[in-house]
Amino acid sequence: MKKQTLSLAALAVALALPGQAFAKAGDVQVKLLGTLVAPDGKIKDVKIDRIGLPAGTQTKADDNMVPTIAVEYFVADNISLETIAGVTQHDVDGRGALAGAGLVSDAKIVPATLTLKYHFGKDGGVQPYVGAGPSYFIFIDEKPGATAVALGATRQKMNDTFGVALQAGMDVPVNDKGLAVTFDAKRYFLRPTARWFAGTTEVLRTKHRLDPWVLSAGVAFRF
Repeated sequence: MKKQTLSLAALAVALALPGQAFAKAGDVQVKLLGTLVAPDGKIKDVKIDRIGLPAGTQTKADDNMVPTIAVEYFVADNISLETIAGVTQHDVDGRGALAGAGLVSDAKIVPATLTLKYHFGKDGGVQPYVGAGPSYFIFIDEKPGATAVALGATRQKMNDTFGVALQAGMDVPVNDKGLAVTFDAKRYFLRPTARWFAGTTEVLRTKHRLDPWVLSAGVAFRF
């Protein structure tokens, strides 16, 4: 995480560079990206506990690398709206008193996100940007993990969740035809609720700090 913080600090310094961004109102930019999704997943609160969680129980979601696509429309010369498309899949395992326990299996997430971005930099040079906007995480086809099944869970559900995303990155032009190399970092802030059921009875409900880092690199084409 220290490396990620240093990278964002470097971007902040780059944002101080004066100059006029080359993108113009009406431009569209498409990005093809490799993306690392690194969530937190810690328990923030236990709402229902009918199984008797051991003291010190904690959770962590695993990381995943996925392909993503970003589409960006410039509403003004330096201002754009961007949305991303992709699906990421994660397991949630126990920590602390339940270290190694499989609690959630194969939770697929569609991170619907729209950010408003402001671009800096000189014409033809490196184009740093910052952005922020709402997100809505849609959870699909999640299942109880192996340990949860052994304890009697027959179904697991994560609720779809609204949140917010902060963003920073840069586009580095490769030629004057609109091709660029792009680097992007997003930090999401979300508080989903997880529920486990034994038959029709809800036996456990926990609220989590998901808060993933979403780090991407790839190519961009503006037209």
